[in-house]
Amino acid sequence: MMQGGSVFASTISDKASMDDRRRVLFPYDDDHRDYTWVDGKRVISWGRDNQFPWKAIRTVRDTTVLNTGLKFLWRLTLGQGIFPCTVEGFDDDGNEILKPVDDQGVKRFISSRMVRRYMEKVLRDYLKVGNGAVQFVPNKNGELVGMNPLNCLQYRYTEPDANGTQHCVVAGSWDYAPSTDYWMLPLLPDYDPDTIAELMKFTGKGKYGFVYSVHDAWSNEDIYGEPIWWAAWVLGWIEIAHMIPKFLKKAYENQTTWKWHVQIPYSYWDKKFPPADFKTTKEREDAVNKYMDSIERNLLGAENAEKPIFTNYAVNEYNGRIEEEWKITPLSNKYNAGQENLVTSSAANSEILFSLMVNPNVMGSQMPGGIYAGNQGGSNIREAFLVNIANAWIDRQNILDPIELYLKMNFKKDVELRFRNTILTTLDTGAGTTHKLS
Repeated sequence: MMQGGSVFASTISDKASMDDRRRVLFPYDDDHRDYTWVDGKRVISWGRDNQFPWKAIRTVRDTTVLNTGLKFLWRLTLGQGIFPCTVEGFDDDGNEILKPVDDQGVKRFISSRMVRRYMEKVLRDYLKVGNGAVQFVPNKNGELVGMNPLNCLQYRYTEPDANGTQHCVVAGSWDYAPSTDYWMLPLLPDYDPDTIAELMKFTGKGKYGFVYSVHDAWSNEDIYGEPIWWAAWVLGWIEIAHMIPKFLKKAYENQTTWKWHVQIPYSYWDKKFPPADFKTTKEREDAVNKYMDSIERNLLGAENAEKPIFTNYAVNEYNGRIEEEWKITPLSNKYNAGQENLVTSSAANSEILFSLMVNPNVMGSQMPGGIYAGNQGGSNIREAFLVNIANAWIDRQNILDPIELYLKMNFKKDVELRFRNTILTTLDTGAGTTHKLS
């Protein structure tokens, strides 16, 4: 609210509807947390009714531009894979001088399906719900033998105790608190997971494995985090993106396009169907309707579209007008609600992509004019793509941390991991793409 000596203005927001949306999908409540008890430990509910991951995944699945935008980030962040190396120094421009690792065991591990499966599944949940988790799997001797990405639909975290210790509870369903058929695994702390993992291995407390949580820290929510697209949901843009296609589908299903206006004089029917030729009025009406149906069929467009509209008019007997004259005139179809809604739909698509920090031009989503207008030239798209790669560093490092911990605990080597990228270039370079490391 703003108030001055000569001006008074106020802004009104629909707080009730925003609170309703928050209650449906919000990963946690600002003032209250729900809990469920498993084996004597308080498990923090993930959203209302502990169903946030399921509802978030359904929202992503059912929203075209959100699903596509997240999949774009998913593919961009993964790049063309990773490779192990060591940093030997820096050149005069400040670029790293990298040396490939020759250890065949490390190379086999990095190129294995297990690592690729971990990266794609944990990053998937990281983008969709704001949190991913991976289980470090040991053998009977306590040596790590695998990395098993956990599905966000199947795990929840316990409340930290006085020492900050947490557990990850893995169960097939969270419709109710599991009493049997669940795993309770130690959860590495966010502060120094590497040291705690080494300590658990040394003391033998991790004989059933432990869990490494990967979450987006931007939300300040340290338990589950929030997805990157959350603001677009709270402000209603995702709902608008759902409503426009439904409205247009209903409009096109129900609309009738009037193509012809047929005007028939009343006197025509007296000559064409004289009342004396019919025993009852009903018989005469049936004959007229059958005749009208045959005329209508001749005027219909493809698949019975472009219907004619029939009206009757009276003939002034004193002006000499021909009584049998029919007037058939074409009608212009000025239905434009579809165009107006397409503009709104484009705005919703752009706002959703903005929440993902994706330039709409990269996705081919732009409006021809106004505040959302953009230049879809090759340079604009290329620069937006490079910005996305630059911004992907923190997300890439988050999903690399568990892999680097696995390498440290299994191979005892100082190994760095870098991503391969394919970069779009201009034609004057002599190539359409170039390969870079990051």
